[in-house]
Amino acid sequence: MAETYDFLFKFLVIGSAGTGKSCLLHQFIENKFKQDSNHTIGVEFGSRVVNVGGKTVKLQIWDTAGQERFRGWGGARATYNSLAAWLTDARTLASPNIVVILCGNKKDLDPEREVTFLEASRFAQENELMFLETSALTGENVEEAFLKCARTILNKIDSGELDPERMGSGIQYGDASLRQLRQPRSAQAVAPQPCGC
Repeated sequence: MAETYDFLFKFLVIGSAGTGKSCLLHQFIENKFKQDSNHTIGVEFGSRVVNVGGKTVKLQIWDTAGQERFRGWGGARATYNSLAAWLTDARTLASPNIVVILCGNKKDLDPEREVTFLEASRFAQENELMFLETSALTGENVEEAFLKCARTILNKIDSGELDPERMGSGIQYGDASLRQLRQPRSAQAVAPQPCGC
């Protein structure tokens, strides 16, 4: 039987190598920590159907190695210092209305913290990002990070800021009847007229 859902949202998990992107994906999809996590080569993929605001949404999550292997990883401070470059890449290569959440992962390593909550919060606020500290190991805030992002996307669809019909938006209708409901009433009522040419 085919999976049914109202919307499909494509998520891309980006960031420096060693920050736990694959572990976040695995924790969200499988609800467990990925013990034998090596650096991603190529692409990892997962999907999960969730209920968000009364809508059934399929989250299609892509974890790519991509450029990060060239940027390297020098710990939390170096990763934090490269956030602006990652954000520029995301906003340049994706939809202008992209929804971005900054996840400060590895919250379970709090005693070894190199970046304060206040620093990361300030960066998120200055760059109009959502922000949560997460732990792929314990699962803390992992589900909330994905659901918070999905809620924001749904709100932007409702406000007209995001259009599932627009190519490259990273969102699409899952149910054809929703597409018809979203069309303006005048477009629904007017049938195409034959041209008198």
